[in-house]
Amino acid sequence: MSNMEAALQSLFGFHQFREGQGQTIQQLLAGHSSLAVFPTGSGKSLCYQFAATQLPNLTLVISPLIALMHDQLDFLTSKGIAAASLDSSQTKEESQAVMSGVQNGDIKILMISVERFKNERFRRFIKQVPISMLVVDEAHCISEWGHNFRPDYLKLPSYQQELAIPLVLLLTATATRRVQKDMAQKFSIQPEHIVQTGFYRSNLDIDLIQTQSHEKFSTLQDVLAQSQGASIVYVTQQKTAEDIASRLQANGYAATAYHAGLANDVRSAIQADFMQGKTQIIVATIAFGMGIDKSDIRLVVHYDLPKSIENYSQEIGRAGRDNQPSRCVLLANLEGIHTLENFVYGDTPEPQNIDTLLGHIIEESTSQGAINKQWETQLYGLSNHTNIRSLPLKTLLVQLELLDVLTPKYSYYADVRVKWEVDQLAFSNHLPIEWQNAYQGILKGIQYKKIWGTPNFEQIHNQTGLTRGDVLQILEFAADANALILESKGLTEVYDVNESAFHRQTLVHQLHHYVDEKQTSEIHRIATMIRFFELGRCLNNNLARYFGDQNAPEHCGHCSVCRGQPLVFPAESMSKASTPHEFENIDVFVREFTQQLHLKLPNTQITPVLIARFLTGLTQPVFTKMKARQLKGFGVYEEHAYQTVLDKVTSLSCDF
Repeated sequence: MSNMEAALQSLFGFHQFREGQGQTIQQLLAGHSSLAVFPTGSGKSLCYQFAATQLPNLTLVISPLIALMHDQLDFLTSKGIAAASLDSSQTKEESQAVMSGVQNGDIKILMISVERFKNERFRRFIKQVPISMLVVDEAHCISEWGHNFRPDYLKLPSYQQELAIPLVLLLTATATRRVQKDMAQKFSIQPEHIVQTGFYRSNLDIDLIQTQSHEKFSTLQDVLAQSQGASIVYVTQQKTAEDIASRLQANGYAATAYHAGLANDVRSAIQADFMQGKTQIIVATIAFGMGIDKSDIRLVVHYDLPKSIENYSQEIGRAGRDNQPSRCVLLANLEGIHTLENFVYGDTPEPQNIDTLLGHIIEESTSQGAINKQWETQLYGLSNHTNIRSLPLKTLLVQLELLDVLTPKYSYYADVRVKWEVDQLAFSNHLPIEWQNAYQGILKGIQYKKIWGTPNFEQIHNQTGLTRGDVLQILEFAADANALILESKGLTEVYDVNESAFHRQTLVHQLHHYVDEKQTSEIHRIATMIRFFELGRCLNNNLARYFGDQNAPEHCGHCSVCRGQPLVFPAESMSKASTPHEFENIDVFVREFTQQLHLKLPNTQITPVLIARFLTGLTQPVFTKMKARQLKGFGVYEEHAYQTVLDKVTSLSCDF
């Protein structure tokens, strides 16, 4: 037995490494940053968990979901490995205990979300901590060509440099060759340090069942009746989840709906019941699944079309992690394809919205006539001002960073307030000698309304020379000692604006071209998925090949194609076919919408695109402000092709 295998057995109780694990760990311990592409449920996490025990300093893990962190922390704690997370579910005392444990070296693994880096206090804290390795879980989020792209992930390479972290491990289950290359380049990972294992799962039966719209629910019941174990039924929309779950309950099934519209504690309780076997069937949007480490899921049904091949692969990958036979069923028709496509169209900013954003940056950064041009913004307000949804807005800001137009300086909470729990003058005795004068200066610069006080950072700086960071460091010290309660909200991002790179018209064109390309790419992703489902060759083989695995058997023998039942989508299900009377009231809906918008938000430019988004029910910031959902036409054509509705709006003779 090798030293590594002996350590594996003593630490984790496992007799041998699974495919790819040993190679990845050896590369890391030899000092080579690595990318591990293993299918869902095949032990990616062990790569960092084992390596972390052999490295001298902290391993910092970026994870996209609290549920994912908690599952992994439970596992590590059960093995006696000191690990913790900093997340929004914790009390102040819990966070403080974690930070103390990291600082004094008791904690070997710290898990955080990427957004944690926006927290001033966390960045000040983590800069003081020596870090051996940065781990990025669900690392395809880094790639603009990945299916769950998150703009904040693009900043991770610069955080790695800023914190001088020598080693990086990227983990993902779903990355095409293009995405792998993109991810590796961002962190200077050499091609020979990309470890990809076999993608093929011999225990998963893939069954694509042609289903007419009116037959879907009865077909679902037939499929559920054939399954004995835990099941997940995936749908696209929250209202469908509620509807299907209640219909199943009425027919005697132990089914529960799960979606992002439910409160956090409700979602946690539903998940716990499912994990413990109290609930057999979860009817869920894609909000459910990541971080669900339940090994005995016997059935995954796609009641509606998935978003992409990547999403499909990730979702069916939750079945049969115990390697027992499990079934993956798609109730196949194209009924929901326009809903999927419309989500994409609803996210794409219009050119005038991008121009509004750029105008706002210029206006705000030059208003003080400063030479060193800085721009401060809060995302929620900026989204409302520009009418750009928050995710595409974050993407645009990151693109402006990559174009060297904006340089992020720092972020802070605009509203900081304190409430003393002890005598503030007496507390000075508990401070280091060198902070005494600064502390007295801070006390003079806090303005009170009843019991809560607000530090006037500018006044304190003018009188004492203390920076905002200096003031917060001392107040945080007092908060940690329970001398005061420190509250902060209103996250504000501060950027330097590079005037020489700021060519407004060119940037509008560049950014619009970028978002347009993203839109085309996402629509293409949906079309690729439809073609995949209609293939006449083994589905398991094709799925493996899509992710770069050439070694899957040519004929698996356990998919509908191998059983001689290739799928052809029924033509009727392509969409609600337009009838001559379908759009006869469209001008009434448009008139009501434009009148209401003129009345409530007279400065908003009305375009055919904005009207088409209203008619197809695609949420925009201005719709929230004008209460568009209360109008008769909101979402009236949500099941129609966005392009058809847009063409119809464009052809109307009325003046917008």
